[in-house]
Amino acid sequence: MAAGAGILQSWLKTGLGLVYPEICQLCHVRRAKPEDGLVCGPCWAHVHFIRPPFCKRCGLPFAGALTTAFECTNCRDQELHFTAARSAVVAKSVVREAIHRFKYSQGVWFEPFLAGLLVREAAPALPQEDWNYLVPVPLHPLKQREREFNQAERLARHLSHATGIPLNPKILRRIAPTATQTLLSREQRAKNMKNAFAVAPGASLDGQRLVLIDDVFTTGATTSACAHALRQAGAADVCVWTVARGL
Repeated sequence: MAAGAGILQSWLKTGLGLVYPEICQLCHVRRAKPEDGLVCGPCWAHVHFIRPPFCKRCGLPFAGALTTAFECTNCRDQELHFTAARSAVVAKSVVREAIHRFKYSQGVWFEPFLAGLLVREAAPALPQEDWNYLVPVPLHPLKQREREFNQAERLARHLSHATGIPLNPKILRRIAPTATQTLLSREQRAKNMKNAFAVAPGASLDGQRLVLIDDVFTTGATTSACAHALRQAGAADVCVWTVARGL
C-alpha cells in the first residue's frame, strides 16, 4: 500500500474517531466504522448497483427485460469520444448525499465508502482487458486549491491499488475554469466543456489505452471532452468508470 493510502487509513482509524463518534454520518443513528466510510449497514442497503440491461455506450440502466445490446437515445443524439462508460451505482439517495458532502463539504470520511463501490464493480471488469493507465478527470488549479483535493484522483488511487493498473494524474489538465454543470442542459454542458481539457505538454499517448475515472456520470459531457483531448494526442482507446450514474 502506498504511503499516502496508509496515512489516510491511519488517520481514519485514529484522528477521525476523536472528532466524529463511530456513528453513521448519513442517518446519524446507527454505529458505523471509519474504515467503512462511517456508513452503517442499513444505509448501505439503499445503494442501488447497476445491472443489465444498460446502454452499451454510456451505461444508462434500462428498466426492462432486454436481452440484446442497445444504445440509448442520449448516445445516439450526440458525438461521444469514449468507447464505453460504466458506473458502479445509481446516483441517488445515500450515494448522492455522500458524493455531495465528499466533494463540497470536505467529507473525506466518505472516501472508503465511495471508493469501495467503485472498486467492487470496476476491479473485476478492468483486468479483462489491457489498460495502460487510470486517468482521473482533473480539476482546474483554482478549483483544486479551493477544494484542497481532487475527488476523482483519490477514488482512482484506490482502484489502481486494487487492479495494479498504474495511476497517472499528470497526463490530462483542465485548462479552462468552467462553470458548474449542475443546472445546465445537455447542450449547455457540452458547450461548457468544449476545449476545457488538454494533454500535458510532451505527453506521448500513441496507441495507449486509458481509463478515465470520475465520481459521477450524467450526460457524458465532461468525460467525452476529456476523451477527445486524449484521442487527439494519440490514445487508441478511452473508456470511463465512475462511482455513480445520474439518471
